[in-house]
Amino acid sequence: MARDVLKVISSLPTVRPQPTTPDRIHLKDLSLEEIEAFITGLGKERYRARQIMKWIYQHGATSFAAMTTLAKDFRGRLEEVAVIEDPRMERVQTAKDGTKKVLFRLADGAAVESVLIPGKNHWTACLSTQVGCAMGCRFCLTGAMGFTRNLTPGEITGQMTRLRFATPEGERVRNIVLMGMGEPLANYDHTVKAVGNLLSDYGMGFSNRKITISTCGLAPMILRLGRDVSVNLAVSLNAPDDERRSYLMPVNRRYPLETLLKACREYPMPGRRMLTFEYILIRGFNDAPGDAVLLADLLKGIRCKLNLIAFNEFPGSPFRSPEETTVRSFQQILLDRGYTAILRASHGRDILAACGQLAGR
Repeated sequence: MARDVLKVISSLPTVRPQPTTPDRIHLKDLSLEEIEAFITGLGKERYRARQIMKWIYQHGATSFAAMTTLAKDFRGRLEEVAVIEDPRMERVQTAKDGTKKVLFRLADGAAVESVLIPGKNHWTACLSTQVGCAMGCRFCLTGAMGFTRNLTPGEITGQMTRLRFATPEGERVRNIVLMGMGEPLANYDHTVKAVGNLLSDYGMGFSNRKITISTCGLAPMILRLGRDVSVNLAVSLNAPDDERRSYLMPVNRRYPLETLLKACREYPMPGRRMLTFEYILIRGFNDAPGDAVLLADLLKGIRCKLNLIAFNEFPGSPFRSPEETTVRSFQQILLDRGYTAILRASHGRDILAACGQLAGR
């Protein structure tokens, strides 16, 4: 089964679209070790790679001319063989609650959206990992648009560097969630490389406690992720049984709840951190008191917390948001059974920036 999903994932387009400079290396697509190999191949010292990464990720440099700690002739050589390219910020929308949705235009003309979510004293950046999504979840507008291609590592981190250096909120971004357009674990290699650069002391320097990867439930990739990188994991659950979850999320037919939850139990969460399960409440479908009881029994023995999210309506969807009293009753049943169950406010609904509403438009 693991080989099956790897075969599917490997068949998806992962190569950067034809760039404006096809003969040059995109440095933001590389890890520190790969930049070191590239630099030594030019006859330069390995430590220059650390300098270059700091300029790119910590100073927001988009040209080699700005890298004044490098010799002028070396900067000129880099201009000939390499490029630093970020997605272009094309449009910023602001919701009534202060949430900002940013439309990024990519080199091939495709578009993705990122979201800046306000907190009490900080902001959270929600980044995309694919143009569209192949998972086909019925409650998600991104899934309805279909799949175009994977983002490259540089296109993933490029959203964050543009948000950091081109928006007034950027300096106060403390958390990153890979919960935007796409399924991060279906673009596994590029996602993990991007996260490595976000975590690196020579990259953006985020703590692994502040980065969360969300998945619809690619069980073999959850196990692989736990071996390769230490970050928070959020699993989109949304139903307490296989029948309803398979209806909502086709991935459940390949990796049913028993398989998924086995992978979740084996995912390493360091210290006192807990796995997160996201549960979107849909009126009349999965929001009954009996569903809360089934959910509590299903997750018994897993060190976890639950994020309860009222369904965010979008044009064309057959689903509706539940009543607030229904949501609170659902939460109370979980609380009474000893779970940490948090009602997550849906930010940016009025500009289609909330969970499940991104469509790159």
